[in-house]
Amino acid sequence: MANIKSQIKRNRQNEKRRLRNRVYRGAARTFIRKANAAIESGNLDEARAAVLRAQKALDKAAEKGIIHKNNAARRKSRLMKRFASLLSKAA
Repeated sequence: MANIKSQIKRNRQNEKRRLRNRVYRGAARTFIRKANAAIESGNLDEARAAVLRAQKALDKAAEKGIIHKNNAARRKSRLMKRFASLLSKAA
């Protein structure tokens, strides 16, 4: 445990931020998981809606600085690649 006043305060701030960031990071993970499940199920309308929700969650997390913007872009790219494969199978 820190015994310097500024470090004690910094620890309190870090804990608050960690809890706040956890919400957005967890939501992004959840929506990505749901989108992947929807893509696997093969239901086009359900998959499209789930992918849009996942993209929105990733954008929000990147906007708030919780994940890096390139990390969000990479995850969205992978998700869209899976969705595109579902579209090509459907066509």
